[in-house]
Amino acid sequence: MKHVTFLGSAALIAALAAPVAAQETTADTVIATVGETEITLGEMIIARAQLPQQYQSLPADVLFEGVLEQLIQQQLLADAVETAPARVDYALRNERRSLLAGEEIDALSVASMTDEAVQAAYDAKYENAESETEFNAAHLLVETLEEAEAARARIDAGEEFGEVAKEVSTGPSGPNGGNLGWFGAGQMVTPFEDAVMAMEVGGVSDPVETQFGFHVINLIEKRVKEAPELDAVRSELMAEVQEAAIQARLAALTEAADIVTPEEGTIDPELLGDLSLLEPK
Repeated sequence: MKHVTFLGSAALIAALAAPVAAQETTADTVIATVGETEITLGEMIIARAQLPQQYQSLPADVLFEGVLEQLIQQQLLADAVETAPARVDYALRNERRSLLAGEEIDALSVASMTDEAVQAAYDAKYENAESETEFNAAHLLVETLEEAEAARARIDAGEEFGEVAKEVSTGPSGPNGGNLGWFGAGQMVTPFEDAVMAMEVGGVSDPVETQFGFHVINLIEKRVKEAPELDAVRSELMAEVQEAAIQARLAALTEAADIVTPEEGTIDPELLGDLSLLEPK
């Protein structure tokens, strides 16, 4: 409702709020009426929660006034519509479906999120996982084998690998002395990775050809990557546990439900973009 102002009358709020404050209030407490339509505190609470972030920190009295005025204006405009378009009904059905699905997802997320479930997920993922070796290496990249051999000869003659890389490498890491940082299996192209895995720490490789050109590699150090502590991956595991619970619930519901969908080819997919179908005939 971008055309509905987030403004209101302090006098109106004072008149409406005074009798409400004198009684026990619930979500069903009527705050205002527009014709025969009641606006309840529950509707206001939902409207306030859905406000853009920039409004959320406003003082409570300003929010109360603005939200109520917004709902009153919306109701006035809604009452002015003589015949509700079909698209409104379709939208309401979708909104109800989405909200109820969200409630079920929230309930599943809460029920599945136990310390035991998180621990089980951790054990399944890391307890029997094989140790992974990580490598810290530098390289220089040139276009031809001759250039790579010449660079290797300079390094063998005593020049610092990083200085040679800065001078001759055409790769993006060249200005940084060719340093690639830490990486593990699967992160480099196969010929490069194979060469690194066969090297000793401190060694410099013979030229290695890849689709990028010719590399000379310096293996700086390597280490065994240990399994992370549970707390370090708790958030990740919680998300996985929740997703597993939701997918299991969906699978069970799908199995039990009688679902009928159209046969392939009976509905034109292009109709999905035909907004004219929502207009009255």
